Parts: sequence; structure tokens; C-alpha cells
Amino acid sequence: MAYQLYRNTTLGNSLQESLDELIQSQQITPQLALQVLLQFDKAINAALAQRVRNRVNFRGSLNTYRFCDNVWTFVLNDVEFREVTELVKVDKVKIVACDGKSKYEI
Repeated sequence: MAYQLYRNTTLGNSLQESLDELIQSQQITPQLALQVLLQFDKAINAALAQRVRNRVNFRGSLNTYRFCDNVWTFVLNDVEFREVTELVKVDKVKIVACDGKSKYEI
């Protein structure tokens, strides 16, 4: 099973809304919608793992951290993100990090 983190992105939310509309109009079954979401989870995780090569450095003050169910969650304050020539400053950021190497096939 792939991580479901990306269902709360703009793309994931749009997909879920479209699937809900198709279910309401009885064009697809809820079971088919679930299969589509599971395939989305696998595809987005694979695409990000294989295609994204950009690197960003960041620095901030650690507010809180947690490790639960093999997932790290960090909350940082006064964070600076740097990518070669760009600098972005934010007051607060939450980072959720999951194991990128899965025992499951994607």
C-alpha cells in the first residue's frame, strides 16, 4: 500500500471531487472510485520518487517533532528555504516525512 499523503493536494482533492460526482450520478461504483484512488496513491508516489530531482535547503528553529507509525512529523518556526538563487522565508512549516523505500511494489 502506498502512502495516501497526496490525496490532500490540489490534484488529489480534485480527483476525489470528480469521483464523488461520478458516484452521485451513478456512472461508477464506490468500489471503482476506491481503486482509482489507490492507483493514484501508487502513481503519485512513484512519480515523485523517480522524477523529482530538485534540491532545496532549509533552516529554522525546531518547535516540535514526533515519530509515530514510521512517520516523522516536524514543526519548525522562522524557516528559510533556499534553492540556488531564491530565498523564501515563512513563519511556520510542518514537514511530514515517510520512508521512501517501501517493501510494497509500486
